[in-house]
Amino acid sequence: MSATIVTLLSKPGCHLCDDAREIVHAVLGEFEAVELVERSILDDTDLHARYWDEIPVVLIDDEVHTIYRVDADRLRAALAERSL
Repeated sequence: MSATIVTLLSKPGCHLCDDAREIVHAVLGEFEAVELVERSILDDTDLHARYWDEIPVVLIDDEVHTIYRVDADRLRAALAERSL
């Protein structure tokens, strides 16, 4: 079974992104087969055009899981479901 990939899209200086990062790191610490990728929308013009007004964005295996505020319980449930 391959690892689930969680991608956090953010940008420097974004307090909501900092909050999301804390929650994502805490939740991912509970799972073994999950890889975290962090990407700044400032480094990718396509990501910037698509998500500039929605960050932070959390993707699970390239599908949008949440925007703006990350709910730890919801993220945990989504990851647990994928590990079944």
